[in-house]
Amino acid sequence: MSSKITIIGAGSVGATIAYKLSGEDFASEIVLIDINKEKVEGEVMDIKQGTCFRNPISIIAGDYEDAVGSDIVIITSGIARKPGQTRIELTQTNVNIIKEITPEIVKAAPNALYIIVSNPVDVLTYVFTKISGLPENQIIGSGTILDTARLRQGLSEHFHVAQKNIHAYVYGEHGDSSFVPWSGADISTVNIDDYYETMKANGIEIEELDKAAMEEHVHKSGGQVIAKKGATFYAISIAVVYLCNMVLAASDSVATVSSMMHGEYGIEDVCLSTLTLVGPHGVQGKIPMRLTDEEVAKLKASADVLKSVIAQLDI
Repeated sequence: MSSKITIIGAGSVGATIAYKLSGEDFASEIVLIDINKEKVEGEVMDIKQGTCFRNPISIIAGDYEDAVGSDIVIITSGIARKPGQTRIELTQTNVNIIKEITPEIVKAAPNALYIIVSNPVDVLTYVFTKISGLPENQIIGSGTILDTARLRQGLSEHFHVAQKNIHAYVYGEHGDSSFVPWSGADISTVNIDDYYETMKANGIEIEELDKAAMEEHVHKSGGQVIAKKGATFYAISIAVVYLCNMVLAASDSVATVSSMMHGEYGIEDVCLSTLTLVGPHGVQGKIPMRLTDEEVAKLKASADVLKSVIAQLDI
């Protein structure tokens, strides 16, 4: 099935998402929208000139009215995080941008599934949910899918096993209050804490994992990329395209995306990431992963961090 996907924001993330989508068979139409008309036209020209190597695809630099009939709308607009700056410091500026975009794009594409990527993503997903008037199932924040990918990449290198065999997740805010529920982390059904003995029985010695250091890797690696090259956009773009494929598939999948909480783990009225069922009808509900009391407390603490920020905003 071919789909129409609109991307708002032609910065590094939005343009890279458009480029990655241009190589995917499930996208037949891509609309790229940005306030900087010259920039968006240049990005579209560059991407289109590589499409002779695939089946025909329409890619245009458009306006909001060109988003009519979109299956997915991806919002990446916002001011980028600077070296040393936290995601939360961006908040009010990017909230104001979301407030400007929302009525225009929702009027054009009221039936689309919306993927919010702009940071701080949990706060902006909350704001979009509150002001858009759309059913909550149509709204998906990219949440901790990137954090989870960073975790699995780190665990794969430590345990010398393919990432596809690792089932471990990052919960909470896409930011410093996130955490790994280690009680549910496993490698091919074997809990990580038991994996050492399993491998020892096969004659393989594995150094014990420093869980605190691994969580630090998840928290800090994005900032390290920004410090080294000025921005992060490859990994998040791949994650978002993966999410697009997921919601266009024939059946639902599970991912750590950000969506509104309604009493799960005792948390209300905030968007953050837990295991969530997503698919062609958007968010279909949460998967109640069993957490320890300590992990539930960490999730509530992460929710409180986000709520304290939201309380200070002009929404």
